[in-house]
Amino acid sequence: MPVAIITGASKGLGRALAEGLAGRGWDLVLDARTPGPLARAARGLSRHGTRVTALAGDVTDAGHRAELVAAAGRLGGVDLLVHNASALGAEPLVELAELPVAGLRRALEVNVVAALGLVQEALVPLRAAEAGAVVVVGSDAAVEAYGTWGGYGASKAALERLAAVLGVEEPGLRVWAVDPGDMATDLYAAAVPGDEEARPAPGAVVPAFLRLLDERPASGRYTAPSLLGA
Repeated sequence: MPVAIITGASKGLGRALAEGLAGRGWDLVLDARTPGPLARAARGLSRHGTRVTALAGDVTDAGHRAELVAAAGRLGGVDLLVHNASALGAEPLVELAELPVAGLRRALEVNVVAALGLVQEALVPLRAAEAGAVVVVGSDAAVEAYGTWGGYGASKAALERLAAVLGVEEPGLRVWAVDPGDMATDLYAAAVPGDEEARPAPGAVVPAFLRLLDERPASGRYTAPSLLGA
């Protein structure tokens, strides 16, 4: 069975992606910082009959990243790496004049530096896979200038550029940056508390990610609405 590593998999989009892949028979290595929710997510996937390894830790820690890749190796390798873990930089979001430098540093460490570190750790098994792929979860804030979203958007812009260059440098892999669009997630609630506008559940965009795996288009940036035909 193919093996995927998914970061930030205890809830939201990460958990929904894990559900979608498990339903297709993928074996999974799941990461999140909080052990309890991660363990519950892993137990919920057991009904699919796939093998699931849940490792709680901070993806900015090199040792933890090595553990994730080693766990995938024990399941057979790494066919797919999904970097979904994200940090906002401030909760709730604030204008750049008020953004703590430490918060921006944290967003860059989680959203960009950890992504590169995990890719580097997993490159050998990804290259060896029959159809190795990397997915980074981007954002429209990477390409649009929204007030208060400057720090987060800057980190996502850097992540998407990293993915674009990786796609050029690793022609044997597929490297996709995916903007999932607005979703009802804890991350968004923390970013903009009190916003009661209805948003789709993360599971609604999972078919967009699965389409990439099915059709394997060229490496590049994609949006969930375009993949869903909206």
